[in-house]
Amino acid sequence: MNSSWQSCARWLSGLALGAFALAPVFGGRSAQSQPADSNPPRVTFNRDIAPIVFHACANCHRPEESAPFSLLTYADVKKHARQIAEVTRTRNMPPWLPAPQELAFTDEMRLPDAEIALIQKWVDDGAMEGAAPDLPPQPKFVEGWQLGTPDLILTAEKPLVLSPQGTDAYWNFVFPLPIQETRWVKAVEIRPGDKRYVHHANILVDRAESLRRREVAPGAGFGGMEIRIESQVFDPDSHLLFWKPGTVPYVEPDGMALRLDKGTDLILNTHLQPSGKPEIIQPSIGLYFTSQPATKLPMLLQLENDTKLDIPAGTKGFLVADEFTLPVDVQLLAIYPHAHYLGKDIQAFAVLPNGTSKTLIHIPQWNLNWQAVYRYAEPVLLPKGTRVALRYVYDNSDENPLNPNQPPQRVLAGNRSSDEMCHLWLQVLPVNYDPAQRDPRMVLQETLARHNVEKNPNDFEAHYNLAAMLQEKGHLDDAVREYETVLRIHPDDAVVNNAIASALLATGRAEQAVAYLKAG
Repeated sequence: MNSSWQSCARWLSGLALGAFALAPVFGGRSAQSQPADSNPPRVTFNRDIAPIVFHACANCHRPEESAPFSLLTYADVKKHARQIAEVTRTRNMPPWLPAPQELAFTDEMRLPDAEIALIQKWVDDGAMEGAAPDLPPQPKFVEGWQLGTPDLILTAEKPLVLSPQGTDAYWNFVFPLPIQETRWVKAVEIRPGDKRYVHHANILVDRAESLRRREVAPGAGFGGMEIRIESQVFDPDSHLLFWKPGTVPYVEPDGMALRLDKGTDLILNTHLQPSGKPEIIQPSIGLYFTSQPATKLPMLLQLENDTKLDIPAGTKGFLVADEFTLPVDVQLLAIYPHAHYLGKDIQAFAVLPNGTSKTLIHIPQWNLNWQAVYRYAEPVLLPKGTRVALRYVYDNSDENPLNPNQPPQRVLAGNRSSDEMCHLWLQVLPVNYDPAQRDPRMVLQETLARHNVEKNPNDFEAHYNLAAMLQEKGHLDDAVREYETVLRIHPDDAVVNNAIASALLATGRAEQAVAYLKAG
C-alpha cells in the first residue's frame, strides 16, 4: 500500500466475532437399533436414554455450567422426564435452530426423530431405570481450559459488578496484548466469567488500541452493544470469535491462523443478563499460538438492511431482504445470522451463475437466545457472479411469545434488544485468483461498499471505505468526491478532513488541502 494510504486512511471494520465449535454430535442408541421383536423390551434409562442425555444434554446440564439443573444421573433425569420429552418433541432442546439442509454443518446438535420418539416412549412407559450393567459411564469433561493450558492467558484487569436491575446489559472488557512481536493464533478460548449470567460474547481485534479511549480508567471497560473499530490500513475482519454456553474452542485449519501484532488490544463484547442481585463478572481469554504464519486469508462479509426495519405494531410477516453479487470466486466457510426477538423465519441462500439455488441456512423458528456461528462441514464453493441473499421475516404481533413489548409497539433498527437488527455475516476465503493482481479481499470490500452506498446513501462507513480504497488505487479525483460525500454526512470528522487533504495534496491542490487540514 502506498504511503498516503497508510498515513491518513482509516478503515472502518465491523464486528469481529469469536472462534468456537459446537458440542459433539449427539449419539446414543436410537429406536432403530432395537431388535425387531413382537414383544420389544421396555425402554429404560440405563440402556436407551442415558447415552442420548450424556451426549445431547450433559455438556450444559452439569454442575458449574449454564443450564439451571444437572442431568448426569437417573434421579436427575427422571425428575425432569416429562419436561425433557416436551422440549425435545418441540425441538426447543437441544438448542439447534437450522432446519435440515443439503449443505451440512459441523457438529450438528439436532436429535434424530427416532431418539425423540424413544424419549417419549420411555416417559410413557413409566421412566424405568433399567439394569445397572446397562448404564454407560458418565461423560468425562475437561475441567478448566479445554485445550490444555493456553500459551497466553489474559484476565480482565477490573471485574464488572453486574447491576441487579434490568434484563440485558452490554459491557466491553479491554485486554491489552503483552507481546513484542507478531504472533499467530490457532485457537482462542473465551472464559466469560460466571456462565449463568453471560448470554454470549464476541472478541474484536483492535489493532490501533483505539477503543481503550472509551474507558473512564485503564482496565475499567465500557458499555455498548455494537461497536466499530478504526484502522489505518486495509485489514478486514477475518475470524468469527464467538462464545455462547456450551461451546468449546475451535482450532483453525492449517494456514488460517489469526495474526496478532504488538500494540493490539482484544475487546470482549459481552451480553449479560442480570440475576436480581449484584454479580461479579471477570472474564479471561486463552490464546494458543502456532509457529505457522497464515497462508490463507479469509474475510467476513456482512449483509444487512437495517434501514428497512420499521415494523408496525401487530404485523406478523414483515419481510426484509438484501442481496450481494460476488465479484470473485470464494469458499464459504461459516455463517452467522443475527436478529432480535421479533425475528421469526431467517433464510440465506445463494443463486449460482448457472441459476442453481443453494440454501445456505434456514431457521424457521428463530430464537435470539440460541444464536450461534455455524461452520460448514465442507467449504462451499461460490463462483464469481453468485448472488448471496438474505430473507428475514419478523413477527411483531402479540402471538410472538418472545415479543418484548406487550402490547406490541412499533419497532425500528437499533442496538437495544427491544430494537431489531437484520444482519448476516459470511466467512469467505477467496480462491482461484492471481496473487500478482489486486488483493481479492479488497475487491470484495469495494464491491460491498458500492452495494451499501447504493442501498443507503447516508452510510458513513461504506462511503468512507469506498473513498479510502479509491485513494489506495490511485483514483484520487474519485476519492476526493467520495470524501466530500462523507463530510456531508459528518462535517466535523477530523480523520476524514485529513484524508481528503492527503488526496488533494497528491493531486497538487495544496491550497484546497490546507483548508481541510485546518478544519480537521
